[in-house]
Amino acid sequence: MIQKRRTPVKQKAKQIAKSLKEENPDYNYLRELFRYLRQELSVKVTSKDKKLPYVPTEEEICKFYELVWKSRKMKHVLIIKTMLYTGVRVSELVSIKLSDVDLDGCQIRINAGKGDKDRIVPFPTGFKEVIGIHIHNVLEKGGVYLFESSWKRPYTDRGIRKIMEHYSKEAGMEYSISPHKLRHFLFTWLKKQGIDDALIQPYSGHESRKSLEIYSKLSISDAQAQYEEIIDKFPI
Repeated sequence: MIQKRRTPVKQKAKQIAKSLKEENPDYNYLRELFRYLRQELSVKVTSKDKKLPYVPTEEEICKFYELVWKSRKMKHVLIIKTMLYTGVRVSELVSIKLSDVDLDGCQIRINAGKGDKDRIVPFPTGFKEVIGIHIHNVLEKGGVYLFESSWKRPYTDRGIRKIMEHYSKEAGMEYSISPHKLRHFLFTWLKKQGIDDALIQPYSGHESRKSLEIYSKLSISDAQAQYEEIIDKFPI
């Protein structure tokens, strides 16, 4: 059977849009419409096989951090440590304001993270003095964000990635250390220490449909108590 030539996707979209425009459809309407279209056409939903993310070893993380430390660029040291201790995404890191940091509670508020959700992430008690001094210095310069460039502007995602690429090359890493790899390392390390997923989730920003009911019953204080118990063993 000869398959009829398909209309280019963009052209087909314009045709469908023209027929629907007067009805002023919203997102939910369109989502339902295409769900029923798949049923009518017997189209099965397919997904790509997800590859397991590469997680750096402790040796690789220590090698990478050693280069960062030897640079004596303390802002870079603080940026890397903040990501390592909190597991925040790079897009969240560059949006942290000074007012989001609770030094007494050793917590940082992440506003409108992935999925436009707010959450609280902990950092070690031993880190609060260093980050406190940094905050004081930024405030004296009239800064607003936790990490700002010399032009008093918040760092960009690209700027943070370039910093990390630089140190990865300097350290001769086989696999470049990215912000997301630091995040994977922290949560993998916490799991190895026996921390349950249900305690990691409140500050990881991850969401599991199967575990959502359990997660909703846990508070950040439960997670932070266990976090504080084992974070002293952290390699950095």
